[in-house]
Amino acid sequence: MSVHRLLRAAPADPAATGPTTGPSIGSNSTPPPGRSAAVHSRALARQLHPGAWWLWSLGLAAAASRTTNPLLLLLLLAVAGYVVAARRGDAPWSRSYAAFLRLGLLVLAARMVFAVLLGSPVGGTHVLFTLPQVPLPAWAQGVRLGGSVTLEGVLFALYEGLRLAVLLACVGAANALASPSRLLRSLPGALYEAGVATVVAMTFAPNLVADVRRLRAARRLRGRSDRGVRAVLSVGLPVLEGALERSVALAAAMDTRGFGRTAAVPRRLVRTAGALTLAGLLAVCSATYGLLTPGAHPWALPVLLAGAGAAAAGLVLGGRRSVRTRYRPDPWALPEWLTAASGALVAAALIWYAGRWPEALTPSVVPPTAPSLPLLPALAALVGLLPAFVTPEPPRSTR
Repeated sequence: MSVHRLLRAAPADPAATGPTTGPSIGSNSTPPPGRSAAVHSRALARQLHPGAWWLWSLGLAAAASRTTNPLLLLLLLAVAGYVVAARRGDAPWSRSYAAFLRLGLLVLAARMVFAVLLGSPVGGTHVLFTLPQVPLPAWAQGVRLGGSVTLEGVLFALYEGLRLAVLLACVGAANALASPSRLLRSLPGALYEAGVATVVAMTFAPNLVADVRRLRAARRLRGRSDRGVRAVLSVGLPVLEGALERSVALAAAMDTRGFGRTAAVPRRLVRTAGALTLAGLLAVCSATYGLLTPGAHPWALPVLLAGAGAAAAGLVLGGRRSVRTRYRPDPWALPEWLTAASGALVAAALIWYAGRWPEALTPSVVPPTAPSLPLLPALAALVGLLPAFVTPEPPRSTR
């Protein structure tokens, strides 16, 4: 067939060839609906800065530490759970929130059992039941095994255990929302070595949960039971083997990326940076304790500001010793500011309210009274829901 016949056989209308597979090179047209639009939206999605998630969760944890009101604690737990359900991805660490909830329930149950068996520091007149008491030697004065179990002691243990469980849930929310590797990448150069150890420790629990879930699913596919002591023992060895393989891979990756490489800086600068960082962190810890404990501490806020300034100066000076480069650093935009501000507002509101009306955030157990939900702290706790609406949806992996 000649060239003229081929040209005559070609359709004159480009639309006659049917739907095209996508825009041509250099075209600025929008992608067609369907699969291309989904891929385009995934390309525009981004993950929130991990530091913003940690600031938000620490704000909720600080608010939970100021109250033993079970209604407020359950409200904070619901806020953290809703944000995790709305903004977590499908990475392995994103499924660790349920493990932290189970750990919180275990802590609450252990606190209740200890209160029943060993007694409670608060007295009480409403005796629920009496256990046989074991006599103890004279050197164990103040400790008892068994005896009368009062309603006041049980309520005190329930409130304290619930507060600790909510604190664990807030930390679990940060683990489920923030990528540990991106958090390590965002740390200052002066904290890089300590940050590596912290990130490795933080990733141990999520990876352990993922390995156990994967191995239990494999046992079910093979027709074997995934429950009981025998199943746990058969899963333990592969889990340890996987942890060892990840440790070796992490060591190789760190060696490939030049971990531990330092710049030549004067020794005086290194000592000054270390002293400023240590003094600043100690001042921040003491001032935080003064702000969170009940009572008036006028020195806490100036010490907190001075300690934060000294720690920041030490981190800036110490960062000169670490030779690091960042590829595509994580942006800190308006969603990050709103997320961090929501957690800080929740913490500040409950700290302020606890200083004015402590009886509303700490219900009485002697005599026992029914807890009530104060309106202003409840509205402040609902501010923690803001990240579920103002942050971008995390990108999903393509399967």
